[in-house]
Formats: sequence, C-alpha cells, structure tokens
Amino acid sequence: MGDAHSLMLTVTEPYHTTWNEAEPTLRQLIKRRAASMAADRAVVVGITGPVGSGKTTLARQLGGVLLSTDHYLPDYADLPEAQRDEPRHADLGLLAEHLGTLRQLTPIDRPEWCFHEHRRIGSSRVEPGALVVCEGIFALQEQILPHLDIAVFVDAPAGVRWSRWEQLETSGERGWGVERARHYFATVAEPTFARFAGQYRAAADVVVLNDRKINDREKGHLA
Repeated sequence: MGDAHSLMLTVTEPYHTTWNEAEPTLRQLIKRRAASMAADRAVVVGITGPVGSGKTTLARQLGGVLLSTDHYLPDYADLPEAQRDEPRHADLGLLAEHLGTLRQLTPIDRPEWCFHEHRRIGSSRVEPGALVVCEGIFALQEQILPHLDIAVFVDAPAGVRWSRWEQLETSGERGWGVERARHYFATVAEPTFARFAGQYRAAADVVVLNDRKINDREKGHLA
C-alpha cells in the first residue's frame, strides 16, 4: 500500500506494516495529523491487539501521555471469570470522557487498577500532552473510536504471544503464576478478544504484524 511517506489516513483499508517499520510509520502519521490540527488540541492514538501482541511496547516507543485501558477494567470479584475481559463490563464511558478531556489538553484523575488485587485501588493524576496514546484490549472499542485520530491494531501469532505472557508471569510482574495465566489466556483472554478482533482490525488505520521474539527490555511490558 505504499511507504510511510506516502501514507494518508483517507484510505479505506488499513495500512499494513511490519514491527520494525511500525514506529517510524506512526511517527510520520502523528506528525501529519498534528500539522493539520489546532495547537490547543492533542493528537490521540489508540493501539489495540490481543494479549501479548506488543501493543504496550509500541505505545511506550511512541512516548507521549500513556493511558492504558487496563485501568478501566471492572473489579474481578464482581464478575464470573469468563466475563472479565468483556467490554460491556469495562468503564468505557469514563475512558471516552478522559480521552476527550486529555484531547483538550486538560488533566484527568485516572482510575488505578491493581493486577495483584484485581480491582480499582484509587486514582492517579494524569497531565495532558501534545500526544496521547491509549493502549489496551478496549482501545478500538466503538465508544472510544470517536476520540481517536489514529487507530492501530497490533497482531502476532498465538504461540509467540503466549511465550511473551509466560515470561511475564515467570518474572512475577503480575503475580498470577504460569499455570493460572495459561488457563486465563486459553479460556478467557483469547476467545473474548477474538470475538471483537474483526471489528477492531476493520476500524484500524494501521495494522502491525509483530512476529518477533521478546527481548530483555520488554519483560514486564508485554500486553
């Protein structure tokens, strides 16, 4: 579909790129979008993908204000395990409101969701910036899309993604342990995201294929 320098967001199908080209491609798009916008508004990028695809890593590479949809998850104790990744249970209304606020260069008080306790434990102040990157499994949900300037879908083979999550759990970063994580990956995370993957991919401006193995710098940021 052409190189990054000729890419325009007016195309009707997503632009497909490799992991190595994803960051420069997106930086070019962000630069173009910023040049066409008022100076008092942030560029908002949404990045989604199945667990372990590398969306968090890509978001961190881009920099700016990082807003993870993980912080808008429901308290796990209130739901059956099979429903915990369902978008209808996430606080997407608040996420959309917060993106709209950051887009206007105004700070927010973001929920603080704890992976060890699996619940909301308070809030954190998030200051605005010229670039806001919203990443996570809900980042291209229908309620969120109107608040995005650029939508990105990151994909990776299931085996590669599980190997990344396995290394994350081995490190103790989230406290689940490998066997519990393996069960959740296979019975909740994978089938739930798969039901929405088609609509997310169709809504994306850019689709990134990430089939590389994890490196040491990425451990702890694999989502």
